[in-house]
Amino acid sequence: MDHLKHILVTTICFIMVFSEARGQLQPSLNAVQFIIIDSSTGEKTAARIRVTRNGSSVKTSPPQSSKVMYGMWDHSDGYQFQPDSSFYVDGNFSLELETGDYEIMISKGFEYVDIRQTFSVSEQDRAPKTFSIGRWINMSQDGWYSADDHIHIRRSPAEDSLLKVWAKAENLNVGVFLKMGDFWATYYDQYAFGKPGVYGDGNLLLIPGQEDPRTPELGHALGFGAKSFARQPQAYYLYDEIFDRIHKEGGLRGYAHQAQTFHGYRGLTLDGLRGNVDMLEIIQYCADDDEPLYIGHYYRLLDLGFPVTAVAGSDFPWCGNDHDNGGFARTARIGNVRFYTKVNGNFTFDNWLSSVRQGKTFATTGPMLEFTVNDSLPGSRILLTKGSKLKIHATATGDGKQVALTRLDIVSHGKVIATSQASMSGQSASRVAVDTVLPATKGQWIAAVAYGEGQHRAHTTPVYISVDGSGFHNPETIQNYLVESERYLDEIEAELQERNENPEMNAWRYKKPLELRIARVKAIIENLKQTLH
Repeated sequence: MDHLKHILVTTICFIMVFSEARGQLQPSLNAVQFIIIDSSTGEKTAARIRVTRNGSSVKTSPPQSSKVMYGMWDHSDGYQFQPDSSFYVDGNFSLELETGDYEIMISKGFEYVDIRQTFSVSEQDRAPKTFSIGRWINMSQDGWYSADDHIHIRRSPAEDSLLKVWAKAENLNVGVFLKMGDFWATYYDQYAFGKPGVYGDGNLLLIPGQEDPRTPELGHALGFGAKSFARQPQAYYLYDEIFDRIHKEGGLRGYAHQAQTFHGYRGLTLDGLRGNVDMLEIIQYCADDDEPLYIGHYYRLLDLGFPVTAVAGSDFPWCGNDHDNGGFARTARIGNVRFYTKVNGNFTFDNWLSSVRQGKTFATTGPMLEFTVNDSLPGSRILLTKGSKLKIHATATGDGKQVALTRLDIVSHGKVIATSQASMSGQSASRVAVDTVLPATKGQWIAAVAYGEGQHRAHTTPVYISVDGSGFHNPETIQNYLVESERYLDEIEAELQERNENPEMNAWRYKKPLELRIARVKAIIENLKQTLH
């Protein structure tokens, strides 16, 4: 018995000594309070935060971060930290940190200058750490509101308050949350469509939309603004019927991913040449991380005489820019590309949607654009007589460092008709302008395109010019583009000829209705060959 008592006492003493030693080895943590201030208002503001120590991310859970539950494929991933270990906060938060030196990176979308500062934690210093983030531009003051038209997160009313913080932290005015579909099912449900699905908070709107149909043969369709979710599983490949329904319910329809991936150029041809496409995502980090602006299929439709509004979306959480930007990784975050819309009147859902429909937009990865032809905004249609003048004004702005401009082009029918370089006298990395007057000799479309260092790009929707009743199509390219369009239709027909055992490839199931639609578009092409010169 004495022997057992001795063992018990020894064991207890060992545990006590080990616990004490282990406690001494573990560093003590300090509760550090942080406050983020908007320097223009003096108020606390939502922001994106990343904290590092010795180059490594600190992933101590911040209790005040905005944690969205549902991630890829509706799984409950729990989006607290973003892919680069950053997180979203609504103005203040706290972290449990060891004593030592740290670095904090704070960002708030395109219109604010990113902050990167060091700070120290000590047991004696308990004061809150306050950081001020400032704007280099305020677009909404001039009626321009930013939007990301391609966000995939399951949304219930409970998520709105969390997603609101995300959007405000990226300085987005409109977040479009897309219910996504494929041949078998749908994902990222939205709790309502139309106005019942719109959440508003000041200069912020969260709205529902759809990326459906989605097929590898015809591309990914895009729609928002309609009163309901449009889907017909038994006629899944008949995109035009979905587009007609979206249009009938007051929505806009178009194609995602620049119509470049998933053979989207085929669907764009099939629907665009029938005038069923309102918009096209022309900027996105999906197909090519090194060049987010892709305009090949956009210019084809414009040169053929079809007006299409330029939009842009992140495709969160699927697409992102994998290149590090001084510690601010841009991988898969909402708003990493966006488009701006000049809104007529008050900022409301109806006014915003109406302005997008009118084409008063530019898409961007950072540069801001001002562009008019004869004082008319992008999307405008101008009727002139031969000999009239085209007064073109464009200004690209950046902060000179975070967004450093290199040049600004005025493009008509895919060709540069005027340009300015940041290196020229009177121009700079923060402002490049073009002012020119040209004769109106023919119908044409005219747009502004800004370039900056790295991957900074911006592109407006065109202004459409008609001279003496002409269209704005391009006689020099139209025949080649029509032949190219026929080739894309031939690609679809080839897909229809044999049963495909790949379960994702189901176009062959719709052979007859698709061949009928192809025949109709080929008839349109033949008519255009004869009538457009």
